Amino acid sequence: MVRLVTAQLEDDKAQDVLVIDVSRRTAMADYMILASGTSQRHVAAMAQHLIEKLKKDGKRALAEGMAQGDWVAIDAGDALIHLFRPEVRDFYRLEEIWQDAPTKPAKPKKAGATKKPAKAKTTAQRG
Repeated sequence: MVRLVTAQLEDDKAQDVLVIDVSRRTAMADYMILASGTSQRHVAAMAQHLIEKLKKDGKRALAEGMAQGDWVAIDAGDALIHLFRPEVRDFYRLEEIWQDAPTKPAKPKKAGATKKPAKAKTTAQRG
């Protein structure tokens, strides 16, 4: 689930994606994922794309805050996803609430991770 979410957020150009393991501190979810968008429209679009991706993968996704686009909270069962405008994220500082929980920045996709084309066979190999 975390990989699916972080990959979609990366595709949507989310900023400062942070994954927090809350599994030992609460029963409500295993992970909390925080990310910032550049504007209300960007936050709302990221949320919409993420909800569509989760539902396509057979996961439930309940969202609050879509209309405003300042802070969208998505409950995806095993993960709680919070998408913010940077100013709103700075104001609420959720990272500080969970500061004693293990955190890690989301790993960006490796450059060139797409499949490389097969090398053409030489005349000697065709043989």
